Amino acid sequence: MSEPSSFSLGLWDYVAFASFFIVLSIIGYLAGRKERTSSQEYFLAGRKLPWYVVGCSFIASNISSEHFIGMIGASFIYGVCICMFSWANIGAFTFLIWLFIPFLLASRVFTIPEFLEKRFNRGMRQFFAIVTVISNVVAFLAAVLYGGALALQSLFGWPFWPAIIALAIVAGAWAIYGGLSSVAWTDFFTVIVMLLGGLAVTLFGLNMLGGQEGSIVDGFRIMLQRNQAADGAWAESVSQVAQQIKHVGDYNRMSVFQPAAHPVVPWPSWIFIIFSVSIWYNVLNQFMIQRVLGAKDRYHARMGIVLAGFMQMFLPLIIVVPGMILFAANPEILMLPWAEVKPEADKAYVAMIQTLVPVGLRGLVLAALFGAIQSTVNSVLNSTATIVTLDIYKQWIKRDASDQQTVRVGVVTSVAILVIAVGLGGVIGKLGGGLFEYIQSLYAFFAPPFAAVFLLGILWRRVNAFGASLAVALGFVLGIAIKAFIQFVPSHPAWIEPFSNQAALNWAFCIIVCVVGSLATRPPRADQVTDELVFRTKKTGALRAEGRPWYASVMFWWLVFATLAAAVVLTFSGVITW
Repeated sequence: MSEPSSFSLGLWDYVAFASFFIVLSIIGYLAGRKERTSSQEYFLAGRKLPWYVVGCSFIASNISSEHFIGMIGASFIYGVCICMFSWANIGAFTFLIWLFIPFLLASRVFTIPEFLEKRFNRGMRQFFAIVTVISNVVAFLAAVLYGGALALQSLFGWPFWPAIIALAIVAGAWAIYGGLSSVAWTDFFTVIVMLLGGLAVTLFGLNMLGGQEGSIVDGFRIMLQRNQAADGAWAESVSQVAQQIKHVGDYNRMSVFQPAAHPVVPWPSWIFIIFSVSIWYNVLNQFMIQRVLGAKDRYHARMGIVLAGFMQMFLPLIIVVPGMILFAANPEILMLPWAEVKPEADKAYVAMIQTLVPVGLRGLVLAALFGAIQSTVNSVLNSTATIVTLDIYKQWIKRDASDQQTVRVGVVTSVAILVIAVGLGGVIGKLGGGLFEYIQSLYAFFAPPFAAVFLLGILWRRVNAFGASLAVALGFVLGIAIKAFIQFVPSHPAWIEPFSNQAALNWAFCIIVCVVGSLATRPPRADQVTDELVFRTKKTGALRAEGRPWYASVMFWWLVFATLAAAVVLTFSGVITW
């Protein structure tokens, strides 16, 4: 792949790009025009979202610049193992479908902090609300805006600050205007464009590898062969990476299972990331779970997550395979000084658009990229405003605020959060490292304490507020201590460096602290362990008949999804060969 030339768009590119935003604006306006009448309408779309909107919005909120830019860059360096960040969600989605959704919907809460207050106490609600706002702004909004501005800068030569400000205004508009209803319905449209545009880049890349006489199938075969790095420049470049991560052991680009000290995807991640990070990200994370809370009923909530699961299985085609294509075409990038490799890898997707996608289709691809950014910014903005308004403003400042006052505060809060995120986004590029690793390391810090106490709190009635609060407090102390230990103790074991291993260690520590702290103090009150808040086999109704034919049941489609997921993971682990 040659050095990209200046980026140009044709008439039909502008037509496609403009059409995307016109349709998006129409959908956002129609969906949100009557949503300011009450807080339930504005923050939870009136609890009337159908399953296909829940599922598409769940995925659209998840995919953004850290995937199209950061995740593709990481897969260029490390190979197919980056698929774990999509495929490991299988476990979290399963817990969400069969365990968490019954409690979250039965409790009729607006936010996760509100649920934590019911199960534990007011202090836990307040602390989680503050941490959620901080993590949303720092780990999500700022990073997504930075990645999008980087793309605008690379594609069109825009100055960074005008790019990030323009992106924030365009991306955040519908969340501010119409609340969750606008966000969810525009997500439904956006995810279709994202999948089509992302797939186009992958197909053009495979066609390029296949050569003039080859085909997409030939290109796929060549991609797999070169990523095995058995000889030539591919073997040499892999050797260069192996030297940088020499404590890891074998560096196999074609396996989803990597050594325990792998810097990004150590093999224990497949077990512990579900409990330490994925439960927090997919269940406790307000900007993801908010569309589930806005579903029509439990069936629509569950089927939405099943649909999201199917899409997660195929997402690596557009957010991992392009990185592997780039390695097959340009392995020499890994021969650069290590400090330059990650920034260059983060430019991989932009380079592929510039060099592979012909004028006439670039508009669709750009719509996919900016649609991904727009959907995540909208979702994070709406959910963060929800937390600030309902869990901070109404709890600390004005408990008797009317619905109209609450919605008004939500709108003002959204604008303020967007301004702060823009400022922080300008700082991220100065931190060094890849965008994807920056975001994942923040997840690994924020997630484990809350994931541990939430899971224990739902599964075990004996867990009380003291044990949960102690675990969360000490968990954050341990997270900081681990970072300091790695920084100031040169002889530390190599396995503690990967952020996912740090998350697993912290999660296990919090589980122990929560159990010991709870058993050493009084049991929780009866109203904190009702059947709507804590699992009880005879009462939960998780497998209750839905009154629908088998081919429309959640169980049937979940089984199909789980079987497909197992087959894919085992194939790329070397256990199954076709």
